[in-house]
Amino acid sequence: MKKCITALFIGFMLSTRMVAVSYNVSPQQIRQHWDGWGVSLCWWAGQCGNWDERKIDEIVDWLVSPDGLNYSHFRYNIGGGEDPENRHCTPHHMAAGKGLRAEMEGFKDFSGDRYHWERDAAQRKILLKIKEKRPDAVFEAFSNSAPYYMTVSGCVAGNADASKDNLKPEYYEEFAHYLVDVCKHYKETYGIEFKTLEPFNEPLTSYWNQGGSQEGCHFDVASQIAFLRVLAPILRQSGLRTVVSASDETCVAHSIQAFEAYRAAGVLPMIGQWNTHTYDGTNEQRARLSQMVKESGITFWMSETGSGGNGIEGNLKLAGRLFDDIRHLQPEAWLDWQYVEEKSDQWCTIRGSFQSQTYERVKNFYVRQQCTRFIKRGYDIVETSCPQALAAVSPERDTLVLVLLRREGDEAVHDIAFSGFRPRLRKAKIYRTSPSEDMAEVPAKLRLKDGKLHIELPELSIQTLVIPLR
Repeated sequence: MKKCITALFIGFMLSTRMVAVSYNVSPQQIRQHWDGWGVSLCWWAGQCGNWDERKIDEIVDWLVSPDGLNYSHFRYNIGGGEDPENRHCTPHHMAAGKGLRAEMEGFKDFSGDRYHWERDAAQRKILLKIKEKRPDAVFEAFSNSAPYYMTVSGCVAGNADASKDNLKPEYYEEFAHYLVDVCKHYKETYGIEFKTLEPFNEPLTSYWNQGGSQEGCHFDVASQIAFLRVLAPILRQSGLRTVVSASDETCVAHSIQAFEAYRAAGVLPMIGQWNTHTYDGTNEQRARLSQMVKESGITFWMSETGSGGNGIEGNLKLAGRLFDDIRHLQPEAWLDWQYVEEKSDQWCTIRGSFQSQTYERVKNFYVRQQCTRFIKRGYDIVETSCPQALAAVSPERDTLVLVLLRREGDEAVHDIAFSGFRPRLRKAKIYRTSPSEDMAEVPAKLRLKDGKLHIELPELSIQTLVIPLR
């Protein structure tokens, strides 16, 4: 009886293991042109920029080098700056939530004040180091809140009623000049011209309240539109090539709502790039937003996301969202929220201590690298019919990259057909991250069987195939 049960168990395991997903890869069917991967500099750069020079060099190398994360797109946070006298909030009120790292320095303390350009030195140090090591880097400037003295509450964390606007309308023009002046300063002083300027961050949410844990500012859609009508001509007259990006809503549903309102109001011509976050959203919503942005002809970024969880399961969950974003949103760039965190191995790819300047790459670094190291700037994302697969081809059409994902419940085997081309499988390379592997190169004994490539993935793994086509 015991032998029978054992045999049945083994048979069940084998049959489960061999469940396959079959699909086609079509390099001729281009989904979108890929411009690159990236991350916000807020808030980690404001801490790591104070580190020893050698350590800064190392973490930036890991971030931008082709053998590291290969990131090329970065978002610089223009701080609003809290009231130095804390007249409408308690001192260091952000520390209880996001920590002291969320306290951003503003460049002015009151209307009519001179610009204090010496401030924000640490974030600037990282920005300039990135530019030094990655000359082709693309930079966006973005704001979470106007300076405290322009707000209704007198606090950069938000209105006392988190569902109401916090920027006073009479300060629209002054805030617009503040943002543009920062962009002009970085161009004139450091030779960095921001590609885009984003004045909002998750503006439709009711997250931002007086005394809260980070800078934030609610804007109703009508207020966003009114502010854009002020900002756009000021930016256009600045002499910068920088264009406005918007609206960085927290979820795809809010992004659709804002886009439709902008279109109805006729302000889309003022926008050079559409940004969305994907903390929440269905694939149907992603596809709908993608179609609207495509029809407008505007550049499209997935400008921020992240996820909690535990261990590699949580890391692969976010990888699954990345796959959904690339496949259904079809952005031209995809950006993380944080690079370095202190207590998490989920919201970051480097975990360390800002105080002691210790740090290490966590599993999430290698999970992300499976995509970012091999799907390079200038590649084209191409069609696959499998939600657990991403495919891209090089500009020269001599390399195919396949990234395959297996989370809990996913099929173990991929049976892949290739349409219109012959992959040179004998020269292919395979890299894998799993509970026991960190972007490890594994033997690539690949061959076609019945016209298909048969690949079996270990449980909880992400695997990249780099296949020559010539």
